[in-house]
Amino acid sequence: MSSTPDSFADLGLSETLLKTLIEIGYETPSPIQAQCIPVLLEGHDLIGMAQTGTGKTAAFALPLMEQIDVKLMKPQALILTPTRELAIQVAEALQTYAKNLPGFHVLPIYGGQSYTIQLKQLSRGAHVIVGTPGRVMDHLERKTLNLDNLKTMVLDEADEMLRMGFIDDVEWILERTPAQHQTALFSATMPEQIRRVAQKYLVEPREIKIKSATATVAAIRQVYWQVSGMHKLDALTRILEVEEDFDAAIIFVRTKTATVELADKLSARGYAAAALNGDLNQQMRERVIEQLKSGALDIVIATDVAARGIDVPRVSHVVNYDIPYDTEAYVHRIGRTGRAGRTGNAILFVAPREIRMLRTIERATRSPIAPLTLPSRADVTNKRVSDFKQKVVEVLNAEGLDFFSNIVSQIAEEQNVGAEEVAAALAMMAQEGKPLQIAGEDPRPAPAPSFDSRDSRPRPGSFDRDERKPRADRGDKPSFESRGERPRREERPTRSAPSGDMVRYRIDVGRDHGVQVKDIVGAIANEAGIESRFIGRIALYDESSTVELPAGMPGEASNALKRTRVRGVPINLRPDEGRQDGGASAERKFDGERSFKKKSFDR
Repeated sequence: MSSTPDSFADLGLSETLLKTLIEIGYETPSPIQAQCIPVLLEGHDLIGMAQTGTGKTAAFALPLMEQIDVKLMKPQALILTPTRELAIQVAEALQTYAKNLPGFHVLPIYGGQSYTIQLKQLSRGAHVIVGTPGRVMDHLERKTLNLDNLKTMVLDEADEMLRMGFIDDVEWILERTPAQHQTALFSATMPEQIRRVAQKYLVEPREIKIKSATATVAAIRQVYWQVSGMHKLDALTRILEVEEDFDAAIIFVRTKTATVELADKLSARGYAAAALNGDLNQQMRERVIEQLKSGALDIVIATDVAARGIDVPRVSHVVNYDIPYDTEAYVHRIGRTGRAGRTGNAILFVAPREIRMLRTIERATRSPIAPLTLPSRADVTNKRVSDFKQKVVEVLNAEGLDFFSNIVSQIAEEQNVGAEEVAAALAMMAQEGKPLQIAGEDPRPAPAPSFDSRDSRPRPGSFDRDERKPRADRGDKPSFESRGERPRREERPTRSAPSGDMVRYRIDVGRDHGVQVKDIVGAIANEAGIESRFIGRIALYDESSTVELPAGMPGEASNALKRTRVRGVPINLRPDEGRQDGGASAERKFDGERSFKKKSFDR
């Protein structure tokens, strides 16, 4: 295709999907969508080279959905992703695109989730399966997932699956797909192993390469706050109060409901805030924007679709209250500030599990995003007092205070107090529900930088898997057991010991449950967002185990681990008070090797 089509209607999509795209605010296709959708609709296999955040999910999801027979409640499409987070994200996108397809069902399956839940959902039937390689293999081996009706196979972020050690699993799955089906492979880079897989399993594929566009964000200060130790709303209000040169802000959330809820909460805290979403008619939308321009509103809480095209000079800040799903959305969001040569500020809230998306945004924009220190109670108090003093000075410089001076004198004389005490009482009254000195304690500080790794490598994907029995003979291809061991650990890049203080925890899963060190590492990495290299020694016992984790772990990470299951068993994470059972332990040491024999936990 020589040029990018002006609309999705030019790509050959059905009226049903076109209606959905209009409703969710998609206007023009991105380059990857414009080139891939027609090729996939024609039935060709495809190799797409594009960075994360270029809109490739829609590029394969929309043509995939055109082939689905909703009446046939069997898997007709399989999408493999390297991580559970991406599997969930892709599944959510498909569900959004299917809003006008009654009966359509997509099912994400990944390690860390209960088998019981997945088995029930699989038994009910699903048209599209989105999963991590390990869990998809498990279901294929258990014969709880049947691919006989498969029409489309998608390998998303194939180079990430290679880097995480899943490429053998991916090939094993490809060998068990029907002979007649369409395959699409997407990868940011094309290592030799990925190229070999494409040559072996794709039939005369069309190759499309999209050069990633870089955004100019030099005029915008970009910072992020890692959600930790305090509610996002409380953190938001603290940040807004102490930000320099704050005039007006657009706060982005993912859903229409969230715009209304957050606007109500901010209004209750004394902010001039309003919601802007797709449920507003054009007249109401224009009224909100006009109020933002005039100063009647200081904050607008918006969805991506509703905020498109807003150009209000006084918008000094953009807050990504919910992190966007792709880099293009992020660039569009922060583009609401710093326009026409003006400077702007972009603040991003990032949960531990979303660190990978943060790194993707940094790479796409070629701009580092610095961590933001949450303002303390003293910072907020000082700012409020400073603003209050400024208001008092402005009133003092005004004329016509004689009447009020007489009132103060009368009160002082009648109550036998000084004018300063009367002024203090008036100052207390003037707080207007926004106390100058905030109560409570500061939250625990965010973890040290080493805990929030700047490493852009992905975390392990699927780990919560049953111990596999030897696989059946694969014919020409040797079984897994006969392939030989993977490269020894000393032949791979070694990892240094975790820095900083460590705390030892006990968990209620051990050898009797069939657990291995890699299972524990994988569960912690997935559920708490702690990269494997920051997990300390792990000791296995019969009925329990111990694991060392960085001190100062965020409350959200700790709570996530308390709900985590390994091998289907709740781990019940709590500080270790000493070994409670005997027997030799199997420790995970940071000397470049692991105590277990075969595959590393990076599987």
